[in-house]
Amino acid sequence: MVNHGIPTGVLDNLLRSTREFHEQPKEMRMEFYTRDCTRKVKYYSTGDLYQTKTAQWRDTLSCDFDDTSKIDLGSFPEICRNEIGDYLNRLHGLKNLLAELLSEALGLSSNHLASLECFDIQRLLCHYYPPCPEPDLTIGIMKHSDPYILTILLQDNIGGLQILHKNQWVDVTPVQGSLLVNAGDLLQLITNDHFKSVEHRVVATRAGPRISAACFIYPRNKNQSKPYGPVKELLSDKNPQKYRETSFLDYIHYFGSKGLDGVKALPHFQLISANE
Repeated sequence: MVNHGIPTGVLDNLLRSTREFHEQPKEMRMEFYTRDCTRKVKYYSTGDLYQTKTAQWRDTLSCDFDDTSKIDLGSFPEICRNEIGDYLNRLHGLKNLLAELLSEALGLSSNHLASLECFDIQRLLCHYYPPCPEPDLTIGIMKHSDPYILTILLQDNIGGLQILHKNQWVDVTPVQGSLLVNAGDLLQLITNDHFKSVEHRVVATRAGPRISAACFIYPRNKNQSKPYGPVKELLSDKNPQKYRETSFLDYIHYFGSKGLDGVKALPHFQLISANE
């Protein structure tokens, strides 16, 4: 996605400050190291290590927030807090525009998806993939689709991201100044397969370090127990409901319990027809 309205300088500053955080002395990074999922700011490697037996070749700074208009920048690492805040402020308007465009693409009113209260910026992951001396023996991020509505990804020019297309892995070539938007499982569920979540992975390489920042769009905390199902206006005799209603909390609990095992979580929520 180009012509998105976010200045290239804002994007470059986020990538630069992400690298600076990860290349600080270990003692400064360890101030934020935790596996406590309730912490708003977390620094870790392979976040789902207890479910996934394969360690992944990356470190991550994770920043969670419930309302982008009330972000407490003071809790973020000083070395990148202003750059994160600037990026998120710019991303808020872009997120709203995407909700309108996707609604119109479905033949709905422009405010329809936003009215479902599931298009909120909730988490930013700032990834650091060091150069790998033996890339054939590991992976940056294993094959998966995201459990969210959307993922908005900023990446540097190193490359390594791949999507699964017709059972073939296809390289996603970085484009300077662009943002990549991935549909997530929850968007596929509420649009009854009109939009499909994309399976992707990041391969380890000898080049690097690779820097990326993934922003996840999903329901705000107060709406995470709310049931979400296929939009009624999209259903018909020719397009019957394919998924049962579920809350985001239930979906993310199932997604987390199975780990990144290479199998999509979405089929678990499919309805079984009377003919099957």
